[in-house]
Amino acid sequence: MQLHAQLPEGFVYVKDVIPDLDVDLRYHGKNNFVGTSIDGYETNRLILTEHAAKALFLVQQYLQDRNLCLLVYDGYRPQRAVNHFIRWAKKLNDTLTKPSFYPDVAKANLFKFEYIASRSGHSKGSTVDLTIIDGNTGELLDMGSTYDFFGEESWGNYKGITTQQKANRVLLQHAMLKHGFRNYPKEWWHFTLIGEPFPYTFFDFPIK
Repeated sequence: MQLHAQLPEGFVYVKDVIPDLDVDLRYHGKNNFVGTSIDGYETNRLILTEHAAKALFLVQQYLQDRNLCLLVYDGYRPQRAVNHFIRWAKKLNDTLTKPSFYPDVAKANLFKFEYIASRSGHSKGSTVDLTIIDGNTGELLDMGSTYDFFGEESWGNYKGITTQQKANRVLLQHAMLKHGFRNYPKEWWHFTLIGEPFPYTFFDFPIK
């Protein structure tokens, strides 16, 4: 059991609730649209509200019954990380990650098209970015676009994907909705707990 001293009341380290959960916090490393580690991500430890973590436990159980597992890319996100995104977005000449993450969107339009915002639901502690992996091989299920791809290909209702890719998205949507999470329509990976405990509070404690 990890120490929880630095977490606000109502938050948990998700591995304490789901010990076998796969976590790859993309903003802790460099494999993200900014191309560097993001402010506030001091370690690869997933934090969520206790309510969200307990709901996610049920999703993991549901998928494991089908020999599948969750892989989580992000959960609670400090406001300082969002501020880091904003600073990056304003540096229009920094486009090193454009080919991988936003090839068809001008960097100047990332705010306009709501790919980046000055406030994030993640900072309220009950929003997760995730996908599904094979329980035996650990391979990602093909969702038709990569995580954090800024474009219509990532929209939940995007038509230009294969039948299998669509089925994989539907499975993720169903598993999450069944256990109390609603999807953000422009990002197949983004889900927020319905009835989240801190709907109006944006937290800024670091992930460590």
